[in-house]
Amino acid sequence: MRQLDRREAIGVIAATGAALALRRNAPAASSTGRTTMTITCIIRYQIDPFQRDGFKQYATSWGRIIPRCGGHLVGYFLPHEGTNDVAWGLIAFDSLAAYERYKARLRTDPEARENFAMAQTKRLILREERNFVEVVDGTFGLRSTLAGEERSAPGPDAAGA
Repeated sequence: MRQLDRREAIGVIAATGAALALRRNAPAASSTGRTTMTITCIIRYQIDPFQRDGFKQYATSWGRIIPRCGGHLVGYFLPHEGTNDVAWGLIAFDSLAAYERYKARLRTDPEARENFAMAQTKRLILREERNFVEVVDGTFGLRSTLAGEERSAPGPDAAGA
């Protein structure tokens, strides 16, 4: 597997951070009172940039399928600026075992099978990679401490951050 270049790594970090910050469900507390960490599957898609609308349809369908099959859909992300052929999907699970159960459900879900077949027939996805990550305690969902308009204005070194 090839190394991510700086631009791709920043894209992964930005997409992951933004998507995880929007998560609706808080992690569950275990019997010890500690929060159990979820894992997030980050799927990097190399898509046909001329079939962006087809991939959008594919991703939209997962919005119905993934929760029904047991995954917590964080979101799908289409290219916006920069590279035009890389999209992301982020799905959270309580554990790798939960992910395995989810995959088994996908294999038997008629709409999931249809969605996979549509993407394959139309050749929307040229390549797909999966990575599993977990949040580092104390770093999740921290908001900016800047006041007022300074929050929305990029600093002089925003591009190099």
